[in-house]
Amino acid sequence: MTYSSLAPLILLLPIAGMISISLVPHSIRDKVNFVFVVLIAAITSIPAVKALTGTSIDILIGNNVVFGNISIHIDKLSSWFILIINLTCINGAFYGMGYMKTYGQQKANLSMHWIVFLLFQSSMLWVCMAQNGLAFLIVWELMSISSFLLVIFEHKNNATLRAGINYLVQMHIGVLFLSAAFIWVYFSEGSFEFSAIGKFFSSNPNVWLFFLFFAGFGIKAGFIPLHSWLPQAHPAAPSHISGVMSGVIVKLGIYGILRMVFLLKQDYMVIGEIVITVSLLTGFYGILNASVHRDFKKMLAYCTIENIGIIGIGIGLGLMGIGRGNNALIILGFAGALLHTLNHSLFKSLLFFSAGSVYQQTHTRDMEKLGGLIHRMPQTAMFFLIGGMAIGGLPPFNGFVSEFLLYYAVLLGIKSVGIVYITLMAFSLAGLALIGGISMLTFTKGFGTIFLGSPRTALLRQPEEVSLGMRLPQYFILTIMLSVGLFPGFYFSVVNEIVSGFIPATSSTGMLIPPSLLNGISSIGRFGVLFLLVVVLIYLLRNSFTRKLPVSTGLTWGCGYTAPTPRMQYTGKSFSKSLGKLLHFVIIEKPKYKEISAGEIFPAKRTHSSHYNDFFVTKVIDRIVDRLLYSLNYFKFIQNGNIQLYILYGAFFILLIFLGTIFNFI
Repeated sequence: MTYSSLAPLILLLPIAGMISISLVPHSIRDKVNFVFVVLIAAITSIPAVKALTGTSIDILIGNNVVFGNISIHIDKLSSWFILIINLTCINGAFYGMGYMKTYGQQKANLSMHWIVFLLFQSSMLWVCMAQNGLAFLIVWELMSISSFLLVIFEHKNNATLRAGINYLVQMHIGVLFLSAAFIWVYFSEGSFEFSAIGKFFSSNPNVWLFFLFFAGFGIKAGFIPLHSWLPQAHPAAPSHISGVMSGVIVKLGIYGILRMVFLLKQDYMVIGEIVITVSLLTGFYGILNASVHRDFKKMLAYCTIENIGIIGIGIGLGLMGIGRGNNALIILGFAGALLHTLNHSLFKSLLFFSAGSVYQQTHTRDMEKLGGLIHRMPQTAMFFLIGGMAIGGLPPFNGFVSEFLLYYAVLLGIKSVGIVYITLMAFSLAGLALIGGISMLTFTKGFGTIFLGSPRTALLRQPEEVSLGMRLPQYFILTIMLSVGLFPGFYFSVVNEIVSGFIPATSSTGMLIPPSLLNGISSIGRFGVLFLLVVVLIYLLRNSFTRKLPVSTGLTWGCGYTAPTPRMQYTGKSFSKSLGKLLHFVIIEKPKYKEISAGEIFPAKRTHSSHYNDFFVTKVIDRIVDRLLYSLNYFKFIQNGNIQLYILYGAFFILLIFLGTIFNFI
């Protein structure tokens, strides 16, 4: 099979899948969807693997007046993201078959869901392969609309519909920025091809056009202050969709930013400084909000923002490496960003899937109503715990490897970028450490509140472990996560090749990377294997010694108090209250409670509730919207319901056109 023969399959296979889903019996539509997801993944992964291990692949589709030459272009960068998309979509579709069984009564809604899922996967793949600006915007729009339809699966819920519309509006604001950027290039270079962007960067200042693209792609990625769709859309969507969106759709914003970065010709240092600064603020802001929220899916959504910030730090470090001519910093920055992109897609989809399992069994996202689920759902608890350890950057899991590369890059940057930039590097180092520490607080809170202790409220039915079909993709993700942690050298060599393909000066960088780093990377795997062997050995020894001993269950010591209640346990709020008060100017809490005054000797009965508002939504976006609505109210008189005036408007418009034609204004 030639690669030219793959082009019709790449375009027509999703259409065949959508038609097939609509024709087969309802009971097997989810399975047909999964089969086509795997087929699409296979047919696009073949050229992706070839491009990743060899040279770029171009497949000409056609030539027309509007678009010019339309071709599928797959290079090393495209291949990396195509493989991540396919891996995450396969896991999401498999998990979704079990997760969506509870919605079996909604036959038409489910059929549309699976049809749109195929369009969603395909449009994301097309985004990675399109190299024409107009074609890119079309498939980008298809991706946004299909993901919107997936988010609003429960569209009869007003909160879900509001979240979906908010998401769609923000995606179109992003398209506005991207369209302006592509049009600017077209008027300057006369072409919508991506190669024309490189020509523009060669002969013009790079900063302004780059930040038009950065704003458009940054909304999709979730950089602050363009992030507010994430904490609303992720909790509203079904959990397998949340996992795929967090795992890959935000990464297509990163893909777009990297695509533009590799076309830059100048202004590397100033762009790198700005990207690092925005990324540090994004990571810190994201994890701060994650630490205080008690809706566990909203907590995970803010953690996505945090990890986008970590990836952005790597991109900024790579840019500064290009600006300073430091090849080692280029490799470490970009390689760390690319590897963390893969790692985040793995552990975040694992966390969303395990969170979805909890929601399916308990029908609540409020961790304050849960507790003790480790006894009922031990495997789900294990998945959530491992995902939390990985996202916190603990060995021997994959998050440690990419964060290790970024720490090393920052330390190398402190020594090599010059005295002017040392402060920025020092803040980057402190920021990464602080983000990691708060991340551990966040997932200690989440795991402890949801899975440990005793149930805080009586649920409608006793939770139980989810089906094997929902657990299998989580075991698969866990296996890949361990492979990254135990064999980091292989994954580093792959991302190293990707970066080397775009930065020619780094094509022979094997000797430019410090030998201590290469030894450190290989040591991570060796020590990871040793650690796992020790854990397994301790487990086997413990079992052998305790197998025949009697087991008794009783209450823990209550400090002399013999009537404990679930209300005496630590809550999610208690974990993060001090941090929230310390940073109250960023983390805005809206309590409903009357404080006890110092003179109130016999306090009356009180109830307390609180929620946290997003700083940028409350202080910036809401105020802009309020002023806009206030201004538009002045024009309400135009739409007054008087049909005679509407006819007069039409006549006035026709008269203006007539006069404009006579005097050659039109």
